[in-house]
Amino acid sequence: MEQANYSVGLDIGTTKIVAIIGKENEYGKIEILGIGKSKSLGVHRGVVNNITQTIKSIQQAVEEAEANSGLKIGNVVVGIAGQHIRSLQHSDYITRPDSEEVIGDLDLDKLVNQVHKLIMLPGEEIIHVLPQEYKVDGQAEIKQPIGMYGGRLEANFHVVVGQVTSIKNVGRCIKSAGLGLGNITLEPLASSDAVLSQEEKEAGVALIDIGGGTTDLAIFKDGIIRHTAVIPFGGGIITEDIKEGCSIIEKQAELLKMKFGSAWPGENRDNEIVSIPGLRGREPKEISLKNLSKIIHARVVEIIEQVYVEVKNYGHDEQKKKLIAGIVLTGGGSQLKHLKQLVEYITGMDTRIGYPNEHLAGDSDAEIASPLYATAVGLLMNAVKNQSKMQAEVTSVADTPIVEEEEREHELQTNEQKRKERKSVFDKWSEKLKEFLDNAE
Repeated sequence: MEQANYSVGLDIGTTKIVAIIGKENEYGKIEILGIGKSKSLGVHRGVVNNITQTIKSIQQAVEEAEANSGLKIGNVVVGIAGQHIRSLQHSDYITRPDSEEVIGDLDLDKLVNQVHKLIMLPGEEIIHVLPQEYKVDGQAEIKQPIGMYGGRLEANFHVVVGQVTSIKNVGRCIKSAGLGLGNITLEPLASSDAVLSQEEKEAGVALIDIGGGTTDLAIFKDGIIRHTAVIPFGGGIITEDIKEGCSIIEKQAELLKMKFGSAWPGENRDNEIVSIPGLRGREPKEISLKNLSKIIHARVVEIIEQVYVEVKNYGHDEQKKKLIAGIVLTGGGSQLKHLKQLVEYITGMDTRIGYPNEHLAGDSDAEIASPLYATAVGLLMNAVKNQSKMQAEVTSVADTPIVEEEEREHELQTNEQKRKERKSVFDKWSEKLKEFLDNAE
């Protein structure tokens, strides 16, 4: 099978690194061809802090995926998250020289480029500039201003900002692992592609992706992303609390959390006890399940309350901004027993667990449809989307009939022009980053 027929998503997480190979089948679903995962050793709270170990972990995951599928991995779409990501709302406008001309792509580009010139804190760079609504000559709530007349074009933007060094370190790891960087996507956006429906995005929904090192939040309303945040706590800190609170080693704490852990302490009776083998011939340790769930409950409440503060900051309390579809939980941490009930209790919002199985082909392995792989599946979907976009462009050029040389040249230029116009700001930014990495060799 040649490279053109399949795509690869690479999720560099705090606890695990997942490489997932897939292609689109004839029904528009994603067919998984191979998956490889390895323990993530060089990442802390979503940020690379040991390049050598991260490269090793990436290579391990990639080799396993290649062995499972019998395919060779070239370009990958990678996710970016971490505690350095923050977002802000910004309004900007441009005055057009000729209001008798209709608004076109160039005007929108000019407005977006103006936002890119915002002065950031030292070492920070704008990753995403996401337009919300436009205003033309004071007329508000315009979703798409192209083709309208007007002198003053205004817009509200959701701006996502991250640390330059963290982003470049991820790029460096990909390159050193012998892979090509296809694209970079914000992880909460990838997860939302995998687990949210269009109806939920329209009605208003908060996606909470509880990973090992961070909890990512993405809020959608009217089909547009309205707010993103990364909270620097995840499943790993709960394990850490169990380790400290029960005086046991991390491996045992993780197993305890997964097998017996619950976010709701009232559920366990006082006499429910689990025995843990002692180290090197020491006496076994007895741990009360009620105490275990009290430890878990305290930390989970803290994480959910921080997320709820972000939801309130977005303005969920206002009638117009109400999130009708409530909350969707995903990521490895969402598998904790009774977490859904606790989230509903704290926030008073409808909650469900998000599984990335809606976009997968029917014969996919049940393991991949777990919330654990939501980000990886989302990144793969992004890679497949990019792949089919490129193939469509190649086909449209290849299908042009043999006409006069000049006409064909014009056709090619038009296609190229259309392709450039369609490029999102983020794609352009990814290209800039790739150029930087190539020059840094």
